[in-house]
Amino acid sequence: MTDDLVPDDLWERVAPLPPAPPARRHRSPGRVRVPDRVALAGIVYVLRKGVAWRDVPAMLIGCSGVTGWRRLRDCTQAGVWPRLHQLLLTELRTAGKLEMDDCAIDGSHIRALKGGRHVGPSPVDRARPGSKHHVIVDRQGTPLAVSLTGGNRHDVTQLIPLLDAIPPISGLRGRPRSRPKRLFADRGYDFDKYRRLLWKRGIKPVIAQRGAPHGSGLGRTRWVVERTFAWLHQFKRLRIRYERRADLHQGLLELACSIICLRRLRKAL
Repeated sequence: MTDDLVPDDLWERVAPLPPAPPARRHRSPGRVRVPDRVALAGIVYVLRKGVAWRDVPAMLIGCSGVTGWRRLRDCTQAGVWPRLHQLLLTELRTAGKLEMDDCAIDGSHIRALKGGRHVGPSPVDRARPGSKHHVIVDRQGTPLAVSLTGGNRHDVTQLIPLLDAIPPISGLRGRPRSRPKRLFADRGYDFDKYRRLLWKRGIKPVIAQRGAPHGSGLGRTRWVVERTFAWLHQFKRLRIRYERRADLHQGLLELACSIICLRRLRKAL
């Protein structure tokens, strides 16, 4: 089952990234450490199935849910998931499957059941505690950067942070790419201040205007970001936020983005 959850092409990219195991402090060997690939299978199982960590089938996976949670914590603190995402984006650009001239941005509400940081009253869910996923994608819907905020945060507040979160993506001759030429967004991003900030960065804002009738035509380009949210929320653990720790939910988001990038890379090879 480990090979199904963590196929060889995913593992060969993850294997060099996790932190080294801590040195033993005692002479007695103690319990044998669970291999990183098996622990990653437990993490991916929770990410896909949406089960609680205590419900991970240790007999099938090879590790307990507690071990998977601890390894998720350690890898998140070591910055494994952003490096994996950047590596896959670089491979996509090398294969000619990354179209960064046109990008789209949007946010999506989710319910947060256990509180924690980046939780706020959701304006679309009767002020229940919620969070927001924010993502910026290329023209084909490949996630370039993702972030987590409280459910009461306005989408536009994450426009500049998400642009800054796009890693430098190499893979071709010349300098690494980290900025689009045009950015597509809905009416929630229609603020003169942010239009000026985009122009200052050399990015043309293509944003629907508030108060204008529907049918701006931007949907022909911007729909890919909605499809990306559908891809992300196929991972059942991301449909509702169960993690009290925001950094762990962010880590699961980044791992899901990496798996989406790997799927696109498989089609290119």
